[in-house]
Amino acid sequence: MTSPLDQLKPGLTAAVEIVVGTRDTAAHVGSGKIGVLATPILVTLLESAALQAVEKFMPPGQQTVGTRLDISHTAATPVGMRVTARAELINVDGRKLTFKLHAEDERETIGGGMHERLIISVERFDQRMQRKRALQSL
Repeated sequence: MTSPLDQLKPGLTAAVEIVVGTRDTAAHVGSGKIGVLATPILVTLLESAALQAVEKFMPPGQQTVGTRLDISHTAATPVGMRVTARAELINVDGRKLTFKLHAEDERETIGGGMHERLIISVERFDQRMQRKRALQSL
């Protein structure tokens, strides 16, 4: 019997877009003092694109979590400009998924890099978090 995971193959892609608002700026999120797209927002967009590329292939009870991110943010984007972040699945190695990332605004490439996500059992993950939380209260 085939699993939805069998459909996880290199070449899967997804893209997400936003129009940069004041809440997306470095000055607003605390990563700088300039009113341009913040690197943490770019990270969120790139990670979201990777998640969307594979989300529909996750069987019930499984999910992916980000485990590694190596990006560059090479050009500033002002408020009001559209940003598109793209992810392409380039390798599947057991539970480890590797993505190539790219981001651009309406004028130029603004960043890109690589991202790894791990397929996890949500139940086992939740159990580990409950144990961790219990140890915190000791």
